[in-house]
Amino acid sequence: MSWLIWRQHRKQALFTLAALGALAALMVPTGLTMHAKYDSLGLGACRAALGSASMITQTEAVARCESLGHQLQQEFGGMVFIAVLFVVLPVLVGVFFGAPLVAREVEHGTHRLVWTQGVTRLQWALAKFGLVGAITAVLAVGYALGVSWWFEPLVSTSVGRLTYLSFDVQGVVPIAYTLFALALGVFAGTYWRKVLPAMGIALVGFAAVRVAVEVLARPRYLPARTLSFSPDGRQTPNPASGDWVLDLGVRNAAGEMVLPNAQIGPCPPGGCGDTSAGPGAANWLQYQPGDRFWIFQGIETGLFVLLAAALVFFALRRLRTIA
Repeated sequence: MSWLIWRQHRKQALFTLAALGALAALMVPTGLTMHAKYDSLGLGACRAALGSASMITQTEAVARCESLGHQLQQEFGGMVFIAVLFVVLPVLVGVFFGAPLVAREVEHGTHRLVWTQGVTRLQWALAKFGLVGAITAVLAVGYALGVSWWFEPLVSTSVGRLTYLSFDVQGVVPIAYTLFALALGVFAGTYWRKVLPAMGIALVGFAAVRVAVEVLARPRYLPARTLSFSPDGRQTPNPASGDWVLDLGVRNAAGEMVLPNAQIGPCPPGGCGDTSAGPGAANWLQYQPGDRFWIFQGIETGLFVLLAAALVFFALRRLRTIA
């Protein structure tokens, strides 16, 4: 059974390996260049000296670190567009591996031949899902490790690992996204028994779930924190903290938001003078601390793994009704 399944899907596996090899040919030299630049600028030591506190005293060292970070971003900022490609890769697994897994067999009628050779539907499904799932998981682990390493210099000098895009291609969540995409494709193939409709449903369903989780669920995994700081003081948000800013603005002395999506200061020694916020105004932030990265990774990974397991379960139940 395993030999037959391998022969059926070996071309897909070889094409996938070739595609990953092409990506590696792009990632390795550019990643080495970015890491070398990051080290030559001394950004690692500079940011380590700032610590991880959310607020820090404004000093020349802070300004210098921000300036060095801007240098790296200016030189390699275009790599963000490549990172968008990495966000798309998991759904391609669901569309081109998961959706045809059952739908192509049913569409061509080849499933009947297998099920009349002393192989039960459950045995066939477990062997097929298990082999393809294991190969997918191994490739996803390699992809996740490679992309995390490649993107690390840009993430550490930008807005942190918890923000959109950065979070999606770092850590272990890319593995969970890939397994979920595969399971969704398989499930779609058991309901829409033609390959093209199943591929379309897998694509749309993956995008809908990912956007819903990213926009609605992720900012609320844990209660957000808030802080206020005077524009006249020397305290400023720490650029090395990795905090994910969800909302910001300026509140007046009564605590009312008067300037949404804006900050004022830092002010010169004589003060900021007259501002539309009035006397006693303070900058306000709502944020998720950067040190929650791995907690959020664990929560989101668990969520998508559970969704994948549920989809496989319902796909197995659905196989019983296929004639």
